[in-house]
Amino acid sequence: MEQLQNGADVFFLLMGAILVFAMHGGFAFLEVGTVRHKNQVNALVKIMVDFAISTVTYFFIGYWVAYGVTFLVSAAALTGAGGGDTFGPQGISLVKFFFLCTFAAAIPAIVSGGIAERARFWPQCLATALIVGVAYPLIEGTVWNGNFGLQAGLFNGVFGADFHDFAGSIVVHAFGGWVALGAVLKLGARAGRYDKGGIQGIPPSSIPWLAMGSWMLCIGWFGFNVMSAQSLSGVSGLVAMNSLLAMAGGILASLVVGKNDPGFVHNGALAGLVAVCAGSDVMHPVGSLVTGAVAGVIFVQLFQLAQNVWKIDDVLGVWPLHGLCGLWGGIACGIFGTEALGGLGGVSLGSQIVGSVLGSAFGLGAGLAIYTIVDMALGFRMSDEAQRRGADLEFHKISANPEEDVRMGRV
Repeated sequence: MEQLQNGADVFFLLMGAILVFAMHGGFAFLEVGTVRHKNQVNALVKIMVDFAISTVTYFFIGYWVAYGVTFLVSAAALTGAGGGDTFGPQGISLVKFFFLCTFAAAIPAIVSGGIAERARFWPQCLATALIVGVAYPLIEGTVWNGNFGLQAGLFNGVFGADFHDFAGSIVVHAFGGWVALGAVLKLGARAGRYDKGGIQGIPPSSIPWLAMGSWMLCIGWFGFNVMSAQSLSGVSGLVAMNSLLAMAGGILASLVVGKNDPGFVHNGALAGLVAVCAGSDVMHPVGSLVTGAVAGVIFVQLFQLAQNVWKIDDVLGVWPLHGLCGLWGGIACGIFGTEALGGLGGVSLGSQIVGSVLGSAFGLGAGLAIYTIVDMALGFRMSDEAQRRGADLEFHKISANPEEDVRMGRV
């Protein structure tokens, strides 16, 4: 029976890892549908290459920084057959790495959408390695492994409860969104976007591809949230229910506030899911519905303010979507997770506010630092001429529809 339980946990977590892995296709197609046609190939290649760089970097450096575990031991030890207590039986620790690696790789995938259409390819690859190897593991280990004593000393000691982030509203989404803001501020707007004090509208290239990306992310998110339990014994249907209600709240709120705009509707679903990650295991479903609806409003309103008033050229709106909705989600956990509002309790609003703000601030600082280093070392921004030509031909020497280009004599 013990062997059966161990095998079931391995399979359970492996399915979660595969679902979150599939979300990276969602990131890719969401970006493909939003950027102009001349940058679609670049969007696809970036997400895949970023995942590979993230995997290698997290394997050798990032996981060790976060959890103090190295995989440079024998295969027998890795599968739990070599004795010791570092690695669990039947490779459970290895599928845990796979699962958490897909989370780590989400950070550069988030950033990619913000800096699309004017970031140089190889400098972005270097930034990915620095984010996943150094910056992300610091916040991951602090929140999920108790590193540096902040959970016990600051949050539990001062506010009476650990900072609670079940599936990463702050650790993954807010951190990634605020890193992206630092990158966008460092990079500047796309050529022609805000010339002569005006605003040049740049429409998305494909609503169907954008919608496909959103759907892939929504489906994978139930692995992201539900399987954050990391074992069959810890899984809870409450997490699935809360994720579903938050997604619906985000869709409906963005539908109304965004005046039926399809881009807002499909991103509104993601806004609700971002926000519910932190408290999906402790909230009441009604609280999750409200959390998702507020996130939908936050995304629509702040996306428009950032683009049209503050002139922050965040192409996919990843700062309002992940950064601000993630920040709201961390705080919402401390509101709707309390027993007074139907939650399971065990959370502190003080811990949630302080932890959410600190995590977001760390993301912004890390983004500004990393992309300043990358810019100084390699140069981060494409020239205006390269932007006019498009990243597809500039970096990959091929367009999204090469056969059509040949037939029409464009190449």
